[in-house]
Amino acid sequence: MSIRRLNFMALLTGLSLILFVIEMQVPPPLPLPGVKIGLANVVTVYAVYRFKPGEALMILLARIFLAAIFAGQAAALLYSLAGGLCCLSGMLLAKRFLTARRLWRLSALGAVLHNGGQVAAASVILGTPSVLAYFPLLAAAGALAGLFTGLAAEHLLARLPYFSVEMRP
Repeated sequence: MSIRRLNFMALLTGLSLILFVIEMQVPPPLPLPGVKIGLANVVTVYAVYRFKPGEALMILLARIFLAAIFAGQAAALLYSLAGGLCCLSGMLLAKRFLTARRLWRLSALGAVLHNGGQVAAASVILGTPSVLAYFPLLAAAGALAGLFTGLAAEHLLARLPYFSVEMRP
């Protein structure tokens, strides 16, 4: 991995953290626990198409760990890890079937998988499967948020043509 590539990955990690901190200051779009837009996921969706899977994973993990530190929510780390890993895994698999022009679909799928991972983690941590009943509501909200972040990532891909040539895996 080149220094230039590593620098760009660090820049994207920083950008995702900035988006995370901004989103923490914005009231949630719906008055339901766990529902948020997920602005930092724009960077994750972008990384899925611009970087190798291991590099996208590095960006995601760095963001999750640093965001838990910035938010002061160590308990949320497990939920974020479960959701983020499910999301990234699913998007990497689905990327084989969806082009960058269908990024909004990939992002919506990733958001639903993220919520699924979080609900599964909550079920295990809390020791109660009744938490799974909350999943359909979270999945619907996640799909809408995923559409928004996917469109934003699609525009980001189109606006950074220089890196699309230089940063190819």
